[in-house]
Amino acid sequence: MHYHHTIKIDSLRYSYRETTASPVLNGIDLTAGQNEYILLCGQSGSGKSTLCRTLNGLIPHFYGGFLEGYVRIAGVDTAIRTVGDMLQMVGMVFQNPESQLFCSTVEHEIAFGLESLGLARSEIKNRVMQAAEILSIAALLYRNPQTLSDGEKQLVAIAAAIAIKPKLIVLDEPYANLDPSNVQKVRYALKEICRLEMCILISEHRLHYTLPDVDRVAVIHEGRIVIDTPPALLLPGHVKEYGLEFLLCGHGEEKTETHVPPPGDETVLSVEDISFSGNGIPLLKDISFTLHRGECIALLGANGAGKTTLLKHINGLYRPDKGKIILSGQDTSKMKIPELARYAGIAFQNPDNQFFRLNVRDEISAGADALNCYDAKWIKRLVNLFGLEKLLKRAPYRLSGGEKKRVAFASALASKPAVLALDEPTAGQDARFRHSLSEFLSDLAANGVSVLLATHDLLFAKQNAHRFLLMSKGRIISEGTPGSVIADKTAMRLAGLMPFERMENDV
Repeated sequence: MHYHHTIKIDSLRYSYRETTASPVLNGIDLTAGQNEYILLCGQSGSGKSTLCRTLNGLIPHFYGGFLEGYVRIAGVDTAIRTVGDMLQMVGMVFQNPESQLFCSTVEHEIAFGLESLGLARSEIKNRVMQAAEILSIAALLYRNPQTLSDGEKQLVAIAAAIAIKPKLIVLDEPYANLDPSNVQKVRYALKEICRLEMCILISEHRLHYTLPDVDRVAVIHEGRIVIDTPPALLLPGHVKEYGLEFLLCGHGEEKTETHVPPPGDETVLSVEDISFSGNGIPLLKDISFTLHRGECIALLGANGAGKTTLLKHINGLYRPDKGKIILSGQDTSKMKIPELARYAGIAFQNPDNQFFRLNVRDEISAGADALNCYDAKWIKRLVNLFGLEKLLKRAPYRLSGGEKKRVAFASALASKPAVLALDEPTAGQDARFRHSLSEFLSDLAANGVSVLLATHDLLFAKQNAHRFLLMSKGRIISEGTPGSVIADKTAMRLAGLMPFERMENDV
């Protein structure tokens, strides 16, 4: 039987707990046809991720809670069918691709879902190659997914989802961890997917990447869809009202320029000629730089350039094969990880790997408690800054991607470290949060905290960093003021970063 609607959601209400007191979704109605490409947007915590989880039955089958109304995909009620039944109908790509990858090679990863459908070998092979070509990852087919960068993992997760040829593809913040060249690959791939008669729903904060591509924009606010319109009819007033203003054109943020206080002379971190290999693959080569008191350095580069690997050396999760790191006057090779945590706080791209407490309040204070430096006033300030007041009793795992990230920031800062390392801090965050984070980084600098910022977000980096370190294939290929590095077009191209036209004019 052919169904006119791929998505049909009617009067949907949902809360994670068995109570209707504060529903996360509060009366959602949404329909979408076979080839439609829909952008779902709204502030962090507005209900985007929760709505995505209803589309393949994760809600209510996995998360439990209280659900009213219905969600039908091509006529099938997701509350009645199992998550397994929905696999063939709905391809899900989550914010954190790691949670979806568990095979020994990329080829097996893409083939895994196809094998469970009982398809012929030749058909599986054809579909794996087709998906790999659409996502430009044929060169990665024989790699172990765990050796890939976060951005490459994201491309693999999307390839695995489309290979099944579902009725609906749901992507939750797919651009959050991607560098600009990989964003373009995914944009191209999604346009191709539309031609394959799949409906696409993309939940994303980076509107300048999505608005030109989609047929419709659905804005969700406090658990309701408040606007559903073609992108051309999305009004500036709507955008401002629902906290999306700075992301509409990609460089509206410059209206809120902050002035970072100049750094001091004291060196708090000295990285001296370090190299590092993982599984026999060189990941860092001859890296040297110093970080001064109150200075913010942005580490920039494509997915796989080595940014996260470098950050993991600062708190001892990785140890260099050669060279040394001096942190607050001490050689880190002579310090254990708990000791290093006193001097360096890190919030990673994927916060799930950092959580181990049952509620947000305990998660934030865990490190400070362990290091005997708990300061109630400071914790309260962090809770207010990161907008966590309403989340303190919630389990960290149940939060949206943006909320999880804010909990990770607060945890990293709770013990008042001398150096704060942030891995993709703006990924999955709304415009208001980005603005608050800029102001907070300025405060930290004024208080002598030094910040290392690994990011693809050139505009945010330009606004907040004193210096750029541009990385490519494990090396630093350009270093200097933001303006001088952005002007180094050869290095920028090598690093897979494309500045916005407006930024180049500012240099």
